[in-house]
Amino acid sequence: MARIKKLSSRLANQIAAGEVVERPSSIVKELLENSVDAQASRVSIDIQAAGTKLIRVRDDGLGITEQDLPLALDRHATSKIGSLDDLEQVRSLGFRGEALASIGSVSRLTLHSNTESQSSRGFVASCSGRDMQVEQKPAPHPRGTTVEVRDLFFNTPARRKFLRTERTEFNHIDDVVKRIALAQFGLGVSLTHNGRQLLDLRPALSEQERLRRVASLCGPAFVENAVEVERVAGDMKLVGWVAQPTFSRSQADLQHFFVNGRYIRDKLVVHAVRQAFNDVLYHGRHPAFVLFLELDPASVDVNVHPAKHEVRFRDGRAVHSFVYSTLHQSVADLRPDALSVGTAAGATSPSPASAPAGRLDLLTGELRNPQDVFSGGGTATDVALAAGEAPLTIAQAEAMSVAGANLSESAAQLATYQRLYAPHVKSRGSVAENAVMQAASDPDAEDAAVPPLGFAIAQLRGIYILAENADGLILVDMHAAHERIVYERLKEARDSHGIPRQPLLVPLSLAVSQRECDLVERFTDLFNNFGLQINVSAEEQIVVREIPVSLQRADVEQLVRDVLADLLQHGTSDRIKQHENDILSTMACHGSVRANRKLTVPEMNALLRSMEATERSGQCNHGRPTWARLTMGDLDRLFSRGR
Repeated sequence: MARIKKLSSRLANQIAAGEVVERPSSIVKELLENSVDAQASRVSIDIQAAGTKLIRVRDDGLGITEQDLPLALDRHATSKIGSLDDLEQVRSLGFRGEALASIGSVSRLTLHSNTESQSSRGFVASCSGRDMQVEQKPAPHPRGTTVEVRDLFFNTPARRKFLRTERTEFNHIDDVVKRIALAQFGLGVSLTHNGRQLLDLRPALSEQERLRRVASLCGPAFVENAVEVERVAGDMKLVGWVAQPTFSRSQADLQHFFVNGRYIRDKLVVHAVRQAFNDVLYHGRHPAFVLFLELDPASVDVNVHPAKHEVRFRDGRAVHSFVYSTLHQSVADLRPDALSVGTAAGATSPSPASAPAGRLDLLTGELRNPQDVFSGGGTATDVALAAGEAPLTIAQAEAMSVAGANLSESAAQLATYQRLYAPHVKSRGSVAENAVMQAASDPDAEDAAVPPLGFAIAQLRGIYILAENADGLILVDMHAAHERIVYERLKEARDSHGIPRQPLLVPLSLAVSQRECDLVERFTDLFNNFGLQINVSAEEQIVVREIPVSLQRADVEQLVRDVLADLLQHGTSDRIKQHENDILSTMACHGSVRANRKLTVPEMNALLRSMEATERSGQCNHGRPTWARLTMGDLDRLFSRGR
């Protein structure tokens, strides 16, 4: 073997550059993070040939002193940490102290800086990848710092060959700049490529300016379909915007997650977000969001990856639970009463929890004897079963009349409709207009307010319900809407009565690793909540004694192994609940009203009121939208009125 020897400074820097400088966008990221740490309020990025010829980043930050300028280009020199305590609670974006040295080892680097705001006196330091000798001299420069990186990889042609086309490399740079602009609303950003200005953002200080910046970076459609998220729990805070499930994407290209202002790609966070959207997205679709998680810097380790893309949380399970529960509730709140801008002040919606126990009705979604739903194999006919009754076929269930259904929850709205529908027929006034006039003339008539989804006026081809609210026209896919209502009622019944379980006739023994045995002992209560009784019978062996009734036909061994794998990776699992939800979703699909079913006006209105009271009613169980709105302005534009 060759003798051990110390690497030269040049070779060591180039090895480090292989980790830090993956492509031109890596350099832009490091330089922009330095500008943010320098408290800059404005930064301009000038790019030529996708960064292979020139990368120039200029800011108006604090600058670098004359004495520190040579050190800035040296390895492991930084002003951002000075002790082990600083490393354990990093508050800056850049802190490793090797970025500029690594960049200088594979390019021709020049650094201009000045710390005085009242003088243009400054200094310039330069180095080249050949010898890494720093040359410094006076040079006029306003307060701030300018870094120029020319001829990237001029001395490592093999690295240059791995670069993609100019368009691809610039797209990576564009992504980096947009992420920094999203994370730092107080920073003005401009981006120029080959002499053409592509981005010019002023500091966004007000809420309206922040929304405009998000719209310019993520697209106006994202902002139009996004809802604001804000929650604080202990030392954790999650704020930002998440798009409605109907605005899902075919790729995960509109997912921006920041931890203490740092953009990250973290498997734990991705898993939490995916769980939160589990019930409302097509398979293969991805949610869109811009989210900012703030927590104590001591509880997150950012020193995991050389490029600082990944982090490690001290209590990953708590972070996962916080992100999941926040987004899960945000998605659950996406109901027509929350989304409709036409919601009247006096409108009231029935609470899902207030529905009395009873057989699952086709329109009210009420369920009697909820345990019966989980006692069999989860067939479609179970939806219409009541204690002591013979099973109904799907056709019989569809033919059931809802005329005698308990409509007390929406009696006020229906009474209002019946009182106002006759004047609507006799005069040219609309249902919504008459409702508003009735409320104005009778201040005590609180039930005269127009509900968010308005009042039904017709049914189209036995598929769509047409309704009128204060804004205009509402279109509802009655099967998709009712499917969601039934599904949510079934889940409520499951959650309120627990997960029924049954013992296995022959207990199932599984050979597992010692780590998985430890998990079984550690999460005994969690498995019990899942409806599983699992015991450690020997070293590296467990025994499954009880399983959920609804999963008696499932592959128990694979299910248990998947749950253990989730616990090993994420500290939590939703496998069992997801299996049950799949069964309930199928039951809800077969138990809801079908296409070509003729509904009466009261039945249609009952469905609309149930939608307003049901969580996630904006999407069916498969992720399809359940309703759409055409305002009067939309209709006027459609017919070119007012032109």
